[in-house]
Amino acid sequence: MPCLNEAETLATCLAKARGYLKHSGISGEIVVADNGSIDGSQDIALSHGARVVAICERGYGAALSGGIKAAQGRYVIMGDSDDSYDFSALDAFVAKLREGYELVMGNRFKGGIKQGAMPPLHRYLGNPVLTGVGRLFFGSPVSDFHCGLRGFDKAAIARLDLQTTGMEFASEMVVKATLHGLRIAEVPTTLSPDGRRRPPHLRSWRDGWRHLRFLLIYSPRWLFLYPGFALMALGLGVMLWLVPGPQTVSDVTFDIHTLMYAAAATVLGVQSVVFALLAQVFAVSARLLPANARVARAKQMLTLERGLGLGAVLTLLGLAGSGYAVTTWGSESFGPLVAGAMMRIVIPSVTALIVGVQMIFASFFLSILQVRRK
Repeated sequence: MPCLNEAETLATCLAKARGYLKHSGISGEIVVADNGSIDGSQDIALSHGARVVAICERGYGAALSGGIKAAQGRYVIMGDSDDSYDFSALDAFVAKLREGYELVMGNRFKGGIKQGAMPPLHRYLGNPVLTGVGRLFFGSPVSDFHCGLRGFDKAAIARLDLQTTGMEFASEMVVKATLHGLRIAEVPTTLSPDGRRRPPHLRSWRDGWRHLRFLLIYSPRWLFLYPGFALMALGLGVMLWLVPGPQTVSDVTFDIHTLMYAAAATVLGVQSVVFALLAQVFAVSARLLPANARVARAKQMLTLERGLGLGAVLTLLGLAGSGYAVTTWGSESFGPLVAGAMMRIVIPSVTALIVGVQMIFASFFLSILQVRRK
């Protein structure tokens, strides 16, 4: 149980947990991961037979990480010490763990949310949206990403090397468990109003953003790759459409100004796709994400030599187009030119130059990331 000034409710939680261990015949312990309480929570925990582990680093995730490391059992069940979860009703968690599941999540939406237990903002927006994003990005089977009551195999979770120290720890556990192929199950869980008179530690918008930020950072495909391909396809399509000349659709004429924006979309799209590959390679090498077969194939295909070759071709095309533009200008004695005709040469040429140089630099950087290290 993570704990930060939970004197009002801690004794109730400990009594329920102690009662469950007794009537179920399970040999276990109760660990209170104290995050710097100043209201006597430590003494309450000790007087109720719990083991108190002092966690100096502040944060929900830091407290849980420290408590999990200190736990001595094979299985761990974690839950908040505000009496919002019933520690006397853990049979479903234990049963799933004994079946071989490595992570067992509570589901408050299936088990029931009592009146006043969850603010409407969290119930109808925050949790559904963040859970939906997690399921979409990572293919997770979990339908309630942020349920605080969950059980797991300690050794399996330790292999995930969880890093976050704040509220996003809840998302990190689910995401990494999914990516590493752990066996995951859900059981209905009832959420009750917490028994504290003070405001909760959770800050809706701040912690919601931290969860969303984590989900985006851990999914280079959705953060960089898919938006990049969309921008690149749109930009190239519009450029090819406009290079021959102005185009009119329903009395609206698209000309060189639209061509310029299309070129910008193309460059940004290429940058985003490159970022996706670099981010994925770095995340795997730093063991933030598990190895990915598709990324491994991409790395084999995009060797330094191939990247340099592609970059060189694009750069030469850009230089050739630029040279043609200068020659055309020279034929007019370097005087005024028809802007539309000239820009249809210059814009694609500059785009090819920028993308070509980017490819050369990105190829070298990708090679640096793949240098073997001890």
